[in-house]
Amino acid sequence: MRERTLTERNISEDRNSASFGAANPASPPAAVLPSLAQPPARYSGFDLWLHRLTVLLFVFVCAVVGVLLVIIPWRPEWTDNRILLSYPALRGFIANGFVRGLCSGLGVLDIWIGFWEALHYHESQP
Repeated sequence: MRERTLTERNISEDRNSASFGAANPASPPAAVLPSLAQPPARYSGFDLWLHRLTVLLFVFVCAVVGVLLVIIPWRPEWTDNRILLSYPALRGFIANGFVRGLCSGLGVLDIWIGFWEALHYHESQP
């Protein structure tokens, strides 16, 4: 009788264990999966203040960039600058009302994202 190689034995054992309803060998062991009964980790000390500062900075940057994107496209500096004076076709495209409105809409969206993040801030989530 011929000896089976190590890989043939592993394949046949995997087939046999899978046929009897054993755990799927491709799935991670239960110790690796996080327990759903554990409460979420909380920040402490320096990490808490760092998280607060990060959220505050994010909200501030979103608000500033959003306000600039709402206001700047409607100012004369939007089309009358040195970069666009060299490219008249690009200047005409940038001066289009649709492009200006699109930029202002992105600004409003940016402001919305910043305020949404500020309103939905929770310290219990890592």
